[in-house]
Amino acid sequence: MTQDQDKAPGFWQEPRATALLVLADGLVLEGAGLGAVGEAVGEVCFNTAITGYQEILTDPSYAGQIVTFTFPHIGNVGANEEDIETSNPAASAAARGVIVHAPITNPSNYRSTRHFDAWLKSRGIIGLSGVDTRALTTRIRERGMPNAVIAHSPDGVFDIENLRAKASQWPGLEGMDLVPSVGSTQRYDWTQTPWRQGEGYGSKEGGKFKVVAIDYGVKSNILRLLTEAGCDVTVAPSTATAEDILALKPDGVFLSNGPGDPAETGKYAVPVIKALLEKKVPTFGICLGHQMLALALGGRTMKMRQGHHGANHPVQDFTTGKVEIVSMNHGFAVDASSLPAHARETHRSLFDGSNCGLELLDRPAFSVQHHPEASPGPRDSHYLFQRFTQMMEKAQA
Repeated sequence: MTQDQDKAPGFWQEPRATALLVLADGLVLEGAGLGAVGEAVGEVCFNTAITGYQEILTDPSYAGQIVTFTFPHIGNVGANEEDIETSNPAASAAARGVIVHAPITNPSNYRSTRHFDAWLKSRGIIGLSGVDTRALTTRIRERGMPNAVIAHSPDGVFDIENLRAKASQWPGLEGMDLVPSVGSTQRYDWTQTPWRQGEGYGSKEGGKFKVVAIDYGVKSNILRLLTEAGCDVTVAPSTATAEDILALKPDGVFLSNGPGDPAETGKYAVPVIKALLEKKVPTFGICLGHQMLALALGGRTMKMRQGHHGANHPVQDFTTGKVEIVSMNHGFAVDASSLPAHARETHRSLFDGSNCGLELLDRPAFSVQHHPEASPGPRDSHYLFQRFTQMMEKAQA
């Protein structure tokens, strides 16, 4: 060591942590902060997808959660204004925080319009990098999804005891209805169709089927695929009554994805769905919508230990015998044993055997737990939108 090096301030000092993840059980993980400055409390989950981080972080189903990516290089292709899944402009962000392993490099994709760090700031999402995400994922698999606070302070000053107290005092997602924070509050029509290279998003009107989509936190690409399948889509808020929906004379009703505890949302959603089922309106549910349909039939939902979050989950469709690779995002599941006799299980996870779909035998209604719109994820389940239109066509006949 030279004399100049010895005098250099901080020559042997480790970089100061500018972000923390403080778990309710007291564990503190340090790293480098990115994105928004501040703190946020939520449930920590892990996502196994390799691509599609923008769609994941803006998926309203992630409200109340801090997403850990198992893939180490997240954010390296930058960000754009097209890959946003939040359909409600008032809900600026879905996930409360993001945890990544490797530092974010400069963008390297022709569609990028800004750096991932700048995009996180604009969305109000707090980020933490430099964490051993494999170790954190293992901990979640063994102990379940913990409550935690993610904090970012550029000066590296934190009140750890205060953060630990906030994490331990947060009640968690069980018993929490998060739909009002992400869903729309008024009715609107949707005409946008899926993105195509060189064209962007299209527009389509005059569909064959009138569909009312009940918005529990709907993803934009679900609405696009409904439009592409030949539906004129009207989005209704989760507080819409059965009378409001039936007054629109729909050929079918779509029950959307969304966040939180389905049992809490079901307190006001289930009576509406029951009334629609009594009228035998063709009904299709996804994710939270699947759980709402099960609750309306008298079934039960249960909290999962680690949940299903990723774009590489194998699910078997018993109606075709095929195994599909699907995109998943849920921390609650339907208890298949609680379904009534007139409901048949149609899909099942090949990871853990949990229920992933059902259909009614006495009226036109079905639902799936996974996200068939493939944003992000594989397109193996796109056929479900055609299954819905075929159901409506049969009902019309």
